[in-house]
Amino acid sequence: MQAQAQLDVQDAPISTAEAQGSLGAFELGAIRNDWSREEVAAVYNTPLLDLVYKAASVHRMYNDPQMVQRCTLLSIKTGGCPETCNYCAQSSSWSKDVGLKAEKLMDLDSVYEAALRAKEAGSTRFCMGAAWRGPTQVGKRQWERVLDMVGKIRGLNMEVCTTLGMLTPEQAAQLRTAGLTAYNHNLDTSPEYYPKVTSSRKYQDRLDTLQSVREAGISVCAGGIIGLGEGPKDRVGLIHQLATLPEHPESVPINALVAVAGTPMQDNKPPSAVDIVRCVATARVTMPRSVVRLSAGRLNFSLTDQALCFMAGANSIFDGDKLLTTKNNERNADLEMFEELGLKSRPAFVPYPAGASSSDGSAVHGAAAAQHLAGANQLATAATVAAVRQQAVASA
Repeated sequence: MQAQAQLDVQDAPISTAEAQGSLGAFELGAIRNDWSREEVAAVYNTPLLDLVYKAASVHRMYNDPQMVQRCTLLSIKTGGCPETCNYCAQSSSWSKDVGLKAEKLMDLDSVYEAALRAKEAGSTRFCMGAAWRGPTQVGKRQWERVLDMVGKIRGLNMEVCTTLGMLTPEQAAQLRTAGLTAYNHNLDTSPEYYPKVTSSRKYQDRLDTLQSVREAGISVCAGGIIGLGEGPKDRVGLIHQLATLPEHPESVPINALVAVAGTPMQDNKPPSAVDIVRCVATARVTMPRSVVRLSAGRLNFSLTDQALCFMAGANSIFDGDKLLTTKNNERNADLEMFEELGLKSRPAFVPYPAGASSSDGSAVHGAAAAQHLAGANQLATAATVAAVRQQAVASA
């Protein structure tokens, strides 16, 4: 079991003056897992433009600043979740207030078709979310269906990510065998503030699942949500927790809360673009090689806001007009943004400096994934042969 989350910290981050004085005390771009809370606070509290400049400098040490990953997220099992996350519309605890009915797990073909559409639209990673406490709560057939989804979509030569709640080591190993690229399990906020987010699980439960994912050889995707009512010290605490994991996450999603009517956090004030930029930049400085993803809430930010986030080190977005249950930026608007900012889409399986072996694309794990990939290659070969024959006939 991973060491217990550190809780003995001061009540507020250090002042801006102290931050300015201590920012030069460590090497920018160094890969470290021993950050102190005070050091992370020093980064976070750096005057914004200086912070963005330093983060941009670190970003260019390890990443192509023009390359941005495009991911698509699909809810394969919506509503009816037994957890009590106060921000989430899918909890059964307030489903009547939200007006969201629980749905059954989607069938394999429907999910595969959604993945095909995402790939045709330019996404290279397909993420699937289920409103579960974890796979343990569902039957064997449902779990095997999810494993089949992973294998079949991986056979499209797409990166595959899932977020299915808490995992046992055995379940993580099964996902790895099926061909999973990454597993998302957000820490949400700091250990201290977490009890105000949910009462149905402990922070250590989240850390234990991340450990199971790492030990299975799956890349970790873990970040948080800004706007849960937390203060700057909790944002520092979240990033500190992520930056001091045994290995930095492959991907770090930075979500801006999208308050949903009927949830306990329906009246929360959304974070500003500057709040998100500061968190993105701090994540980039403390986790130089990780992919930093602009996730939920991007719809509320202007092109200029998002440009500043990319400048500060963000290099991934969720693509498509819907996330799990909330609206997202339209795909055409994102394509226009890429064009205007000079961004380019990251291809699938470009090596991830902070990823596990599941992210490098060197092998297809699992019979299902291998079978589906072989089938896709056969179709591609047949299409090529047909095109050559057609060209020959035209030239005759």
